[in-house]
Parts: sequence; C-alpha cells; structure tokens
Amino acid sequence: MYLRFVLFSFILATQVNQLFCQPVSGSTEKQEITITRLSKEIDFDGIPEEEAWNSIKTLDLIMHSPYFGKSPSETSDVRIAYDDDYLYVGAMLNCEDPAMIRSASYKRDFIGQSGDWFGIILDTYNDKENGVLFLTTPDGLRIDANIQRDAVVNNSNRTPYNISWNTFWDVRTKRNSNGWSAEIRIPLSSIRFQESDGFVRMGLIIQRWIPAKNEMDIFPAIPPNWGDQSPLKPSQAGEVVLHDIKPQSPLYLTPYLLTGYGRSYSLNSSGDAYMKMDDPTLEAGLDLKYGITTNMVMDLTVNTDFAQVEADDQQINLTRFSLYFPEKRLFFLERSSVFDFSLGGNNNMFYSRRIGLSPDGTPVRIYGGARFIGRLGKWDVGFLDMQTAAYYRESPEGSREKIMPSENFGVLRLRRQVINSNSNIGTMMTSRIGIDGSYNYVVGLDGVVRMFGEDYFDIRLARSFDSDIKTNSLTSPARVYGLWERRSSTGLGYAFGYSYVGTDYNPAVGFERLKNYRLFRFDLRYGWLPGQRSIFYRHSTEFEMRYFTYANDGALMTFETKAAWVFQTKTKWKGELSAEYGRENLKDTLFLLKDEVFVTPSEYNNITYSVDITTPDSRAFYLKVLSETGPYFDGKRYSVRLQPTWNVSKQLELGASYSYDYVNFSERDQLLSNHIVGLKALFMLNTRFSANAFIQYNTSENIILTNFRLRYNPKEGNDIYLVINEGRNSDLSGEDPPLPAYNSRSILLKYTYTFNF
Repeated sequence: MYLRFVLFSFILATQVNQLFCQPVSGSTEKQEITITRLSKEIDFDGIPEEEAWNSIKTLDLIMHSPYFGKSPSETSDVRIAYDDDYLYVGAMLNCEDPAMIRSASYKRDFIGQSGDWFGIILDTYNDKENGVLFLTTPDGLRIDANIQRDAVVNNSNRTPYNISWNTFWDVRTKRNSNGWSAEIRIPLSSIRFQESDGFVRMGLIIQRWIPAKNEMDIFPAIPPNWGDQSPLKPSQAGEVVLHDIKPQSPLYLTPYLLTGYGRSYSLNSSGDAYMKMDDPTLEAGLDLKYGITTNMVMDLTVNTDFAQVEADDQQINLTRFSLYFPEKRLFFLERSSVFDFSLGGNNNMFYSRRIGLSPDGTPVRIYGGARFIGRLGKWDVGFLDMQTAAYYRESPEGSREKIMPSENFGVLRLRRQVINSNSNIGTMMTSRIGIDGSYNYVVGLDGVVRMFGEDYFDIRLARSFDSDIKTNSLTSPARVYGLWERRSSTGLGYAFGYSYVGTDYNPAVGFERLKNYRLFRFDLRYGWLPGQRSIFYRHSTEFEMRYFTYANDGALMTFETKAAWVFQTKTKWKGELSAEYGRENLKDTLFLLKDEVFVTPSEYNNITYSVDITTPDSRAFYLKVLSETGPYFDGKRYSVRLQPTWNVSKQLELGASYSYDYVNFSERDQLLSNHIVGLKALFMLNTRFSANAFIQYNTSENIILTNFRLRYNPKEGNDIYLVINEGRNSDLSGEDPPLPAYNSRSILLKYTYTFNF
C-alpha cells in the first residue's frame, strides 16, 4: 500500500509540474580561446590597468543564477594571460553600490556564500573530470581546492571539492569607488599539465559570486542542469590554448620540528586504579616535492606528522552501517582523485585513513613513504607506498601489548580515457603487508562510459586475497558494482544499480560500510527550473528503492523505499521533505549503546519522516536543521540536528552543532537519550594569524573533547602551529574505580618551512 502511494504521488507531481515548467536545455557550445602571452611586465598590485593588460581579450561572463542566461547585473572585465613563469588573471569587478560588497572572513580557504568572491577553475589536463580551483575575496583571501569525478558526489553529505588541498600562488586585490579588482598569479610550476606539439590545452571556468543579490556570473555559459555542482564541472569548461610554455621542475623541501608534552591515564594491571603516563615529544621530519616532468610529481615524506589536523566530529551510529570520516591530512589529498575507485556512496577500494591510524582513530607513527602522481601519455598514473611503525598499547607499569605490526601500504592506479572525453577504463591494486607475515591484496578493474547525453554506465570489479582468509571460491572474496545513471538534475533522471560484496571480501586499505550483501537499486527523479516568476530556483520530486539480501543465503537483509521533494529558492533557502519505509531482517544483535541498548535478531518495519532545511548561507548567519522521526525496529525514534553558523565579522566566526537522538524500546524497557554538543570559534587577526577552538561533549561517552589550534602563516609553506588537545571526563563516579579528571592532555608546537630550489 505504501509503495503504491509513493508511486502515485511521484507520477502525479511530475505530471502537474510539467504543465507549468520546462527544463533548461543541457547543450552548451564549447569555446576554444587562445590565451595571449604578456608582451610587457605588469605591476602585480591588484589593479590590472597596465598597458600589457589592455592588449588582452576580455572574457565575457553570463548570469548562472538566479536567472540563467541573463546579462549580469554588474559588469566584470576579466582577462587571462601568461609569461614564462606564471599564469595571470586580472579582473575589474564593478558594483553600482560598493556598499553591497561583502568580505566575510580572513580564514584561509573560506568558501562560504556570505562574502563576495571571484576566481577560476582550471582543468589542467583537459581530461573533463578533474580541476583545481583558485578564488579570492575583496580582502585578498586565498581559497584553493581540487575537484574530482567531474564534481559528481556519491553522498549528499560530501562536497564536490576538497578545500584541504593547497598549493603555491599569490593574489592582490584593491577596493575602489567602482567596486573591487583582483590580480591572481599562479606559478606554472604549481600546476601539472600536458604539452603536445608546443600547445597546452586546459579547461577554464570563471566565477563571480555576489551574495547581496544571490547572483553567480560565469564563463562559459554552463546551465544549472546538475544542481549546485553545475558551476564546478570540468566537463562543461571552455577550452583555452597556451603556446610555448617552458615550465620549471621545482624542488620543494619542507622540514618540520615538533615538540610538546602529553599526559594520559590508564587502568593499572590489577584494574583498581588509574595511573598517569607522561609522554614528552621531540620530533623532526621532512617532506619533499619534485616536479619530475610537467605532468609527473614525486612526493617523499620522512617521519610524517599530522599534529595540526582538526579533530573529527563526534557521531552516534543508529544503523548497521559503519561510520565514515573524511580524510583531512594534506599529504593524502593532492590529486587524490587519481586513487579514486568508488564503489557507491562512501565505499571505496582505497581509503587513506587506513594508513597511520589505528581502528579507534589513534595516530600510528608513519616512518615515511613515496607517492608519484601524473600522466604518462593518455594514462593517469598514481603510485603510493607508505611504511608505518608497530602500534602498542602501553600500561602504566611499562608493559606493552602489540595491537598492530609494522606494516607497508601500497597503492597502484592506472586509468585512461577511451571512446570520448567522459569515458575511461582503469585498474587498481592495493596491498597491506605486515612485518609478521600477514598480507592483504585487492585487485580491481573499472570503467565509466558516457553512453549518450547524460547517461553513464559505471562498472567496477574487485577481488581480495588475505592471509587470514583461505578460500577457493571465486565469488566470496569478490566485489561487483554496476550503475546506469542519468546525471542531469533537470528533466527526467534515473539510476539502476547492482552491488555485490562477498562474505570474504576484505579491502584492508579500503572502506566498506557493510559486508556480505547483494544490493539492487532503483532511483527515479524529475527536476524543474521554474523560471523568473517562481520563488523557486529549482525543485524536484524523487523516488529511491534499495533492496539488500544476504550474499551467503539470499535472504532479505534490508528493503528501503523513499519519496522526497527537494527544493531551492532564489533567495537560497534549501530543503528536503521525505518519507522512507524500510524492512529489516536482523540476523545478529545490533548494539546502539554499548551493552545497554540493543535490537535483537528478528524482522522489523521502520518508517522515517524527515525534514532537512537550510536557511540562506549567503547571509552572515544561517542555520541547518535536520529532523527525523518514526517507528524504529520494535520501538520509536526521534533525532534532530541543529547546525548554526555566524560570521560575526571578518575576524570572528562562530559555529555550533547540536544532535539529539531519542530511541525508546518501551516493551523491552530500554531507552537511549543522547546529546552531542559542539562549539567552534575562529578568530582571525588577519589572513596570516588565526586561532581555532573546537569543543565537543558526548553524553553517551561522558567525555568533553577540546581541540585548540593557533596558526601563524606568514607565507605559503611557512607555518607555526600551537595545538592543545584535551579529553575530560564529565562523570568521574560513573565507573569503578572512579575515572580521572582527564583521559589525556597534550600541548604541541610545530614549525614548518618550505625551501624552493
């Protein structure tokens, strides 16, 4: 009955909206423009007004939102040029009322919508899939990020770019009575590209964001057919040609020095008291980056350290699926798309957080390693090899228990374009070899083919080999993923997929949120761009179905259906209203809170009603609200998450998060009522000096986690960090023996300096 109701609602909504709305055409005429070499030097001062700029052709922008195809409400004069060493971007960004210009933050890589920004995206290999983004603000803030998979995201909680990626470049800006201006200077040695017969072809996208009008102007005229990701898609970029580039092969040498002191508490061997353990720290290490060729980079690292990385957000898991935490360590982020072998959602054959982190998230020493990333002919090539130390759990009495042996991690990735610029085939191999003789290998083959229009077929096959798993079966250690998908978010969209994870498949350097299942997937959606008279910028009706079975016996595991309405207004309100029905067949006990709250094996019906609303993030204060409620196994559930953000000024940003989960199994007299509170504060004296505090409190763990980071960054590659971490117990008498006031406390000082040879 519920399924018939969902289908009827979807069909009715589709037919009614078709009477009033028509999708924007997805066709865009690609442009190829020859970039002019500078004939004279320019004064790099943020004002592109020299004679050398006057001879450069202007690139015209068009409005992308809120009304695609219209002339921009403000004029922009944008020009691009280059010389032997740099790529230059000059822009005069006029504004009839300069008082409307907003500068939201001094934070490096602040990519929020509450401030004006301007910049470019370069598809440096012109592969229609990957890009690097360079943006700036009226205060000359540097924002850089990398884009992968043509800005296609497999999970709504993930962004299509990674802002943790940084490289060497400069920017200057100036305000004036007509608006503001910018000059961006990108060393050719900071970007990888491929030369052919003296020519270099790149993809180019130019963006200007005006928050006071919720307006984005863009070059070329990319239609909003792919949702918020549309302006970020390298496949839609215009093509530019550069002649006779003579790039350098720079050598960057970055040593670091780390010192500090830590204290932690552990139970003694008799289990009747907590004893403290002191851990003074004095470390040194080295990172090296060398451009072997214009399209191949080598990275070497010795005694790798990530002390300055921000702490993960606390989460509570109410599903049978494993939690996923994103990679934040810079070494693993540069052109990480080369190592992508996505198997749907967050599932991936390679998950870099397996390297240098124990299963509970404790850092494991990385002795060092090497990475090669680039292109050989038409092949994208990625190679990574890292060696970690053994991981021990130490007792206060001085004894040590080995948890993990010293291990070697290896990844090899090869991929090349075939048929057309949006199709490719590839292979990948990962290895995890312990010094104790244990090993794990995974070998995979994959291909993505653009069949026609926006229809893509994605197929991936993998097989694991593990020293602890002996099998003669061809299927039990196998992984299969296939998906036919129409990617457009306007008009009709659909996806048909199949996944298989064998009982013995074990990607020891990858991530799988669940094991031992078959999945049949079906998605259907219809999206509209209503036009100028509507308050809506876009909206869609969507239907999803997931049917999981156990791989070993074919029995039902999970059945899920979801109907949703998704919308975005022209004033940047965003939201989703949905209803989801699920049937669960639990074969094992599902523990929600240690041994206190659990679900016993049986078959259950779940219904979840969800509301997800975000207020306009183009304002200084905005709020994200997510609420879920409904029957849950043999009980009831209510969850809410609030996430306010307030850009008080350019110097101060405040944020918070509050999650509340209430699960009541009244017939079994079990109750889960958990709060997670997070507070963030970021103070920025200027673009070089910042202080960041992050405090989290989780009632299920009765622990308060504090992460404080002070950073001084006088120039790219030169940093001083002061990091203070603390884990405080909030219920000392909740266990026997009583807990110490602190589980752990540490203070670290780190200095890095980059030498450019």
